[in-house]
Amino acid sequence: MQPIPFAPWVWRDPGLIAATVGTEMEPRGDRPEDDERASADLAGYDVEAIDGGIGKVDEANYEVGSAYLVIDTGPWIFGRKVLLPAGTVDRVDHDGRKVYVDRTKEQVKNSPEYDKDTFGTAEYRDRVGGYYAGTYE
Repeated sequence: MQPIPFAPWVWRDPGLIAATVGTEMEPRGDRPEDDERASADLAGYDVEAIDGGIGKVDEANYEVGSAYLVIDTGPWIFGRKVLLPAGTVDRVDHDGRKVYVDRTKEQVKNSPEYDKDTFGTAEYRDRVGGYYAGTYE
């Protein structure tokens, strides 16, 4: 059996940004809070790597085929921001306001420098996508 190829700019499960509680998916219902969760903006959520916290979501983009999170690492790596492709997101806990990624702190720390002026270019996205594809575990 072949493993599923890593697609950096695509949510593994689009339901991740919709209604979740803890690590279990909760079906969408007719309650008002379901609508809020389905369109939840992940900005401000804490981000957890495999081995600990790495910062907060500063910005989230949900565009199909180019989805990503910009993470503000705060004092952890001197206020540096990093771009995490949506494919690195393992799960989202909306109640706890946390995003869990499947990379280590070291892998995130060693990622290409986030540059707000060039992050939309194909070259930058190829470099970031290639880096995270190479760290896929």
